[in-house]
Amino acid sequence: MRVKVLVLPGDGIGPEVVAPAVDVLQRTAALFDHRLEIVEGLIGGRAVETQGRALPVETLQAAHEADAVLLGAVGTPELAEAPAHQRPEQALLELRRSLRLHANLRPILPRRELLDVSPLKRDRLEGVDLLIVRELTSGIYYGRPRAIHEDEDGARAIDTMAYQHGEIARVTRLACEIARSRRGRVTSVDKANVLDCSRLWRRVVNEVAADFPDVVVEHRLIDAAAYELVAHPSRFDVVLAPNLFGDILSDQCGALVGSLGLLPSASLGAGKGRRRFGLFEPVHGSAPDLVGTGRANPIATIDSVALLFELGLGLAEEATSIRRAIEHALAEGPLTPELAGDGPTATTEELGTRVLERLTAPSPLGHGG
Repeated sequence: MRVKVLVLPGDGIGPEVVAPAVDVLQRTAALFDHRLEIVEGLIGGRAVETQGRALPVETLQAAHEADAVLLGAVGTPELAEAPAHQRPEQALLELRRSLRLHANLRPILPRRELLDVSPLKRDRLEGVDLLIVRELTSGIYYGRPRAIHEDEDGARAIDTMAYQHGEIARVTRLACEIARSRRGRVTSVDKANVLDCSRLWRRVVNEVAADFPDVVVEHRLIDAAAYELVAHPSRFDVVLAPNLFGDILSDQCGALVGSLGLLPSASLGAGKGRRRFGLFEPVHGSAPDLVGTGRANPIATIDSVALLFELGLGLAEEATSIRRAIEHALAEGPLTPELAGDGPTATTEELGTRVLERLTAPSPLGHGG
């Protein structure tokens, strides 16, 4: 297979965690006899420094020409109050919207070798294997009007939450399709007792669910869901959520696995068969305080490469090889500081190298894509 991947290291620890992930991407492609072309682009604060915009036109064009995008992280404190076209977070929102990446998938699977790293007790983590499906290109992050007004009564801010029937229906359909290949249960999260957007959300979810009689679809208010995800996480299979709620819940689930540095994600658009165009990135942010310390955990970014192969390119065996290498590297240790506890620690580069060394070639009876 010929594969063209746009790599966007981004800000903060982005370049540090992307470097080992790119090594894994290249090694996997070589082991499975794929022809890989990597193009690197600018986004976020680094793009502002040289291009004056957080999302340069060249980066957006390169994204549209690629088969997949691998992103590190965006965000710099210095640009928090900058104009919209210079704010890294706005660049990410614009990229998602332009590429029509309407669904974000965030798998939450505590690793047996790291159960003691989680602040939750082991018995709460047994059997936990859930997937958050987050609507990604609508809701309050994109609604208009939005502004901060200054008048004689002081500052007043406005953000608008808006959803259309079709936006809810397409992400619900994807969640139900995925649930069919898992345990057959979708938990839809909303705030239907307060918000009109949530009442429409619940209505559309029920309409789409009627097409999936083999899938159990239930509803939870966001506050109840947040509680249950900590108290009884094993009860969940696929969690379907609007943009804002999905963003918050998926970060909360970092506590289940023990670190945001372990959570990959896939932002997906349209596709045919097993392939969907997507942007693949770790759930964590740019973590400016970790830059240059060697303490950043590269596993979430490397695991995002596994999602790139599996969901972006439809290559399951390649994804399995990467995940197997990650498991071996984590089981053997040492680990990055937030996982190591009182034990010996590894740097970002050392842990990435260990994963790379444990990648194995496909068996002679396997396929090469």
